[in-house]
Amino acid sequence: MIRSISPCCWLINLYTMTIFSKIIAGEIPSYKIAENEKFFAFLDIFPLVEGHVLVVPKEETDHFFDLDQNLLSEILLFAQPIAKAIEKAFPCDRCGMSVVGLEVPHAHVHLIPINSADDLNFTRGKLKLSPEQLQQVQKKILAAL
Repeated sequence: MIRSISPCCWLINLYTMTIFSKIIAGEIPSYKIAENEKFFAFLDIFPLVEGHVLVVPKEETDHFFDLDQNLLSEILLFAQPIAKAIEKAFPCDRCGMSVVGLEVPHAHVHLIPINSADDLNFTRGKLKLSPEQLQQVQKKILAAL
């Protein structure tokens, strides 16, 4: 049975969705890297460095460690090939991972090409890349997947 949502409820849901849920729903454009039934990965449009990718569960959960145990383990398995592609696509020592969770109330993992621990310093200024530069970053990672 298909359940319809009244226009009022749909509008309320649209305004209470996180920016990540709006990206997943296609309401806000993104530079998608990968997707499956449970997760979505896309470029951070204000990255610390080129190649900075966000991996989010499609299910809205504010705190990362409040994720269901299966999602918590599966997010790393989903992120693994993306991290390896980042390492191939960008000169770096490794792909670092960070869970901060203060920017958006939707659990997410940052995958970032790094050469030192300081490369994961979120208090530094962020890059402002053009759409063309973001497309090039996206193409590099997709080619390495």
